[in-house]
Amino acid sequence: MRIGLIAAPWIPIPPAGYGGIERVVDSLARGFLAAGHDVMLAAASDSSCPAPLVPGMRPSEPAEMGMALSELSHVIRAYDGLGDADIIHDHTLAGPLVGRRASRAPVVTTIHGPLIPASADLYRAMAGDTAIIAISRDQASKVPDVPITRVIHHGMDVSAVPVGSGGGGYVCFVGRICQDKGVVEAIEIARRAGIPLRIAAKMREPAELDYFRSAVEPLLGTNEEFLGELCDADKYRLMGEAMAFLNPIQWSEPFGLVMIESLSTGTPVVGTPIGSAPEIIDHGKTGYLAPTEELHNFLPLAAALDRSHCRDKAIKKFSTERMVLNHLDLYTRLVEKSQGAGVPDDSHVHQNRFRGAVAQSPEPGPISGRRP
Repeated sequence: MRIGLIAAPWIPIPPAGYGGIERVVDSLARGFLAAGHDVMLAAASDSSCPAPLVPGMRPSEPAEMGMALSELSHVIRAYDGLGDADIIHDHTLAGPLVGRRASRAPVVTTIHGPLIPASADLYRAMAGDTAIIAISRDQASKVPDVPITRVIHHGMDVSAVPVGSGGGGYVCFVGRICQDKGVVEAIEIARRAGIPLRIAAKMREPAELDYFRSAVEPLLGTNEEFLGELCDADKYRLMGEAMAFLNPIQWSEPFGLVMIESLSTGTPVVGTPIGSAPEIIDHGKTGYLAPTEELHNFLPLAAALDRSHCRDKAIKKFSTERMVLNHLDLYTRLVEKSQGAGVPDDSHVHQNRFRGAVAQSPEPGPISGRRP
């Protein structure tokens, strides 16, 4: 199968630091290649992912993040460069609205953010000719009238993450400096439990810097150690030696990739039962979920949980292999449905940028046009 992947233009694939969506796209590209499929990636030209890049893309420009013109210019180039694809998976927000006019191949998109009214309008507009993936059942439930083709949880390369001992004598917080992620709550919870807290967090954008200076920095004391943003190796070391990973999110997060990173190191998660958290954490087995004001009671209990069970959960439910197979299963059905509807195979008209044999995909099953 010839698979085209489109990522946003602002961060390279994979990201050097923070970038959950970019990590997912990188994992999918590598997984499809490993499965024997042909992959072309439309991403920033300074990306280092092993998938071949669509020519003519621009370098990453983090300062333009979220700018509509920047994204639209990028996706126009992307669809033009993916003319030979059997299927295109677009991970941008507005791209599928361009793709419905520019692509002969079926287009898939993933809802990576919250389904707020403004974004729901976009997904309703594209739903007639774009397959829509939700990343959690909680996310899909927010706007029931947006047709969801499939719910597919994120995955990651668990084999690349070392298992820690949990013997560091501290709990950790890893995320982004903002109110939604609950870093202020994490400080208060760790203090109430009498356990040292180590904080590793992204803090680059003006809003993040402002929140740190106004709300976080004044709280830092002898019980807290602020480490800034860490590379993957240091982040996994921090997580792996922690007694527990503290995740007191204050919003309905569609999917918490950081939680499966923690489980991969063997470290249980203690957090609020909001958003996708109940789909990821088994209360009393791989962590504890409770209201913010009760979480300090669960930190000592989490340290006694079986760390091998946490790792096993990450392998069985949230591995790259599982995520890749789920996507290939969907792609196969969409391509077969498109061809069965009489879509002509005129790929010979275009210069073939995809090379290699077509690999076999999982056995097909029904495609649902509605939320499961």
